[in-house]
Amino acid sequence: MTSTPTLTKNQDLVLGVLKRSDAPLSAYVILDKLRDNGFRAPLQVYRALDKLLEKGLIHRLESLNAFVACAHSGESCCSHGTVAFAICNACGHVMEFHDHTVDHRLADWTKARGFKPEKTTIEIRGLCASCAA
Repeated sequence: MTSTPTLTKNQDLVLGVLKRSDAPLSAYVILDKLRDNGFRAPLQVYRALDKLLEKGLIHRLESLNAFVACAHSGESCCSHGTVAFAICNACGHVMEFHDHTVDHRLADWTKARGFKPEKTTIEIRGLCASCAA
């Protein structure tokens, strides 16, 4: 198990907002939530987000242009392979999951074609069990 990397005050504040959120947040929503903590400019949020992404503590949902805290509390996701997300179109709930079979299939495909992946994000959009019922 990996220990939590040392965070700056701004990184810790941004991570805290994402951990307390029930839904993905855009950088501007994060900025609004942190104005009372001295955040005044989007650049402050984006710098913190970039470092948190680099440390594997948060994820960017490409299709929503929003961010979520990693489901693996206190550890970086970097060691878990491909990260996948199921995103409910109705309630906005996001479920993070990993599937080693998918990891192996993607690795086999890229290796067979000599492709060197830099980033893999899988997002499945639809309805969660509660909203589909």
